[in-house]
Amino acid sequence: MTTPEGGAAGAMAAPGEARAERAVPPRKDPAARPPRRGPADPVRTLMHRHQELCARAVDALEIAAGLEAHGVTDRTAARFRHRDVFSLAEELYARVPRATSDTVPGAAPAPTPARRSRTVCAALHLLPGGVCVATVAALASVHTEPPAVRTGVGAAGLVLLALAVRLGVRAGPLRLRHGSGPRTAGLWAGWTAGYAVYGDWLLDQLLTGGPDLPHTAPHAAVAPAVALAFALAPAAGCAHWFTVRGRGVLAASRGLGELAARVRPLLLVTTLLFLGALAALLLGAQAVLGGGDPVTAGAAAALGVLLFLARLLAVHGFPEAAATGLASAAALEALALALVLIARLPGLPPLGAPVEALTTTVGPAAVPAVACTAAALGLLGYGLRALAGACAHWPAPTGPAEAHRP
Repeated sequence: MTTPEGGAAGAMAAPGEARAERAVPPRKDPAARPPRRGPADPVRTLMHRHQELCARAVDALEIAAGLEAHGVTDRTAARFRHRDVFSLAEELYARVPRATSDTVPGAAPAPTPARRSRTVCAALHLLPGGVCVATVAALASVHTEPPAVRTGVGAAGLVLLALAVRLGVRAGPLRLRHGSGPRTAGLWAGWTAGYAVYGDWLLDQLLTGGPDLPHTAPHAAVAPAVALAFALAPAAGCAHWFTVRGRGVLAASRGLGELAARVRPLLLVTTLLFLGALAALLLGAQAVLGGGDPVTAGAAAALGVLLFLARLLAVHGFPEAAATGLASAAALEALALALVLIARLPGLPPLGAPVEALTTTVGPAAVPAVACTAAALGLLGYGLRALAGACAHWPAPTGPAEAHRP
């Protein structure tokens, strides 16, 4: 039996217990929870994916360049809750600890490369011009000798000039920092440069039934050769100016679109600066050495711009494109010579008609002028797109890659 007091207490407690039961929210089944759509920290996935890049980077700009090289764009950065690639790179640089020889097992400290002084680099850039002038003087001193002697002196001068050019491009801002690139690039560059010196004479000989070797000594275009040899110095200066300004633009830009909009005019200005310096060298060489053919000067200017753009692309990480541009110009020049030779076969004279018509109307220099201009415009168009990316403006490496000499 229950007492009246107990029944009243139970009656009074029942509403309180009911209120307590209503106050406690029902527990949800863990299996009924909706699945999480992504990690709470989406950047952590990117940190693990690019761990080595972030750990080895010297600043956030290098991480931005590496991300852009791996296809990360501003739209991709938005998925990681950042407005652009640069903001994402800054967070990665701040969160990933730097890798050192103490933190990486078995890693040796990076050697400090011995940097050439500016005076030595300037001397190496002027060395091809000096060798070319010495070769011209040597040829002038043996002009009364047999053709074989003059040919031997010219060949020796060409070998020394090639070595001087190789030393010049391995110093300063023209030095490759992204590997040596295709080995055939040097072959195509040598062909186009050799055609600028001897191509007009060879084409004229082929059109007239020659050449009658070894009784006829090759005739070199002296003024363009000297101007192109001295053009290595302004090419190095323009390349350095573009590199420094490009890194400044990269540091000041807050997005890939802004970077591209500011780098493209910079590339055009750099190309025009080099073209102006080369034109001054050509005019000076023609005034001193003679041979004032405007078509020949135009062909030499087109070749100089082609070589400059090719080296600039190779320095900034696009050696394959540079080699392709040089190869296309060399192929067009070789095709012109081949068509003239094929036209000598029975029934095939029409194949050489275009080259003969162009040479008769404009001159033999029209062939390299057309070939080099077309290739230079192609490289310029490619450079306006490729050099506008962040990956083309890495900070200069300070490890073994900096000491690399192609």
